[in-house]
Amino acid sequence: MPFNLDQLCTRLPGRRIDWHPAIGSTMTEAARLAAGGCPHGTTVGADEQMAGIGRYGRHWHSEPDAGIYMSVILRLPFGMETLPLVTLALGLAVADTIHKTTDVACDLRWPNDVLIGNRKCCGILTQLESPAVIAGIGINVNHPSFPEEIAALATSLRVASGRIHSREQIVAELLPAIDTYCGILETQGRDPILRMFSQASSYATGRRVSVDQGDSTIHGVTSGLTPAGFLLVRDDNGKQHQIIAGGVRPCS
Repeated sequence: MPFNLDQLCTRLPGRRIDWHPAIGSTMTEAARLAAGGCPHGTTVGADEQMAGIGRYGRHWHSEPDAGIYMSVILRLPFGMETLPLVTLALGLAVADTIHKTTDVACDLRWPNDVLIGNRKCCGILTQLESPAVIAGIGINVNHPSFPEEIAALATSLRVASGRIHSREQIVAELLPAIDTYCGILETQGRDPILRMFSQASSYATGRRVSVDQGDSTIHGVTSGLTPAGFLLVRDDNGKQHQIIAGGVRPCS
């Protein structure tokens, strides 16, 4: 079912929300609007993305009318060094919103994946378009199934709960939640976000993982987050690594 923008705008008066039947990438359009001076909180969404962007430029499966594909422009005093913490704050906002609107509990996999069980239901991407941060969020909401190549890795709120959910309701709760968690980061600093993420994520501490570093793979156990929001992993030889980027996956 196409997105009901009027219903959402009634819930969130005063916020600019541009919703498209189809678009190349909401991140690209949001960056264009940010460069043009649009206000904080401006949101670009679409019923379908033709060139959705995931982490490392990967394609995001954007089934028409089934998911939430949106980017939010955040005009907050955050520089490049704060982006990892913004990503953690967004993950907390998404997990809280999903639980509030669907009663489905989520896990957070550092740095930008929201999981149900061991399967991904949401990906988050942040990029700095000075002086704004563009927060890209893709949530699998009413997908009944997934392409064979990602079926073992992905899930949706519909698959997890057995029922269809209102995308409008989820977005109406998510945008204020983003304001709340980013507001905590802005006014209270990094410590509350690091603490809440560590409590909400089974990956932050004591989880055996493999980390793809491109030309090598680290096998070890997670041992918390750095003040900058990076993941610490102690490898099988006892050496501790600070993971700045790389695919983190569970392993035995």
